[in-house]
Order: sequence, then C-alpha cells, then structure tokens
Amino acid sequence: MDADLLTWIFLGGGILLMLLELALPGGVALFLGFSGLTVGVLRFFGLLSGAGASVAVWLILSVALTIVIRPLLKKYFKSESYFKFADEDYEAMDQIVDVIEEINDENNNGKIRLNGTSWRAKSLEGTIKAGEKVRIQYRENTTWIVEPLGVKEPSKEQLKNRNRN
Repeated sequence: MDADLLTWIFLGGGILLMLLELALPGGVALFLGFSGLTVGVLRFFGLLSGAGASVAVWLILSVALTIVIRPLLKKYFKSESYFKFADEDYEAMDQIVDVIEEINDENNNGKIRLNGTSWRAKSLEGTIKAGEKVRIQYRENTTWIVEPLGVKEPSKEQLKNRNRN
C-alpha cells in the first residue's frame, strides 16, 4: 500500500470517527478518531513511516485515551439522568380517582378508573356510589383498596393492625 494513501486513510478515518461522535455520543468514537487523526498527522510530517508502527501507535493511543481520559471527562461533564420509581403501586398511592361501579367493603365487585383503565376496587368501610371520588390506599393482588374523600387519615395503631392481618 502506498504510504501517502495510508496517511490519508488515517486522516480521513479520524475525521469520520470524530464526526460519528455527534451521532453516537459516548466519547469512544471521539478518542478513536483523535488517535487516527494524530497518527495521520505524524505520518504526514514523516515522524511515522511503517504501516505496522502506525497501526500500533493508533491502537496504543486509542486505548490510553479511552481508559485514562474518558473517565475524567465523564466526571466533569456529567450526562443527563433522572430517577423514576417503576412501582405502579407506589405511584398510585393517594391518587384521587373516579368510581365507575359501586364499591363496598364486602366484595371486590366495584370498579374505579385509574390511568384510563378500569380496575376492581373494594372500600375500607361502607359503600361508595358510582360517580363519587375516592382516594387509593393500597392494592391487594389486582384489587385496589380505596377510601372515600374526606375520611380522616388512619392512626398509627390502625396501620399496625392492618399490617398484622
């Protein structure tokens, strides 16, 4: 292979990899491209001549940049991240929803509408008519346990007793 052609391959490949970083961010393509560009420049000025030596320098420089400098850049240029619970029970707690079929405390034949879907529901006590609003307390299997709005919060003792059952 012609020495000038190999030089242009390293230069062009380096620039292409650095541009690829814009489409696939993460730093690796940038470092591989920078290494290729560096080897191309070294070859252009005659500081590197052999094809084997050029590939070896590119490999060593690429690995060194990726292993040493990438963690430093990630430390100072943090990526966007966010945290969200993936627990739908947790997210549903204390939501106020509509009753679409009468709910009672004897069976789970009543229904509520939560996030556009109808769910079986049971009240903590008493009957709740369709069209009223309720607050979700917790879930037992596929049945939501609800309470009518305006009901006072259960005491710590009631919560302890509920958890024992």
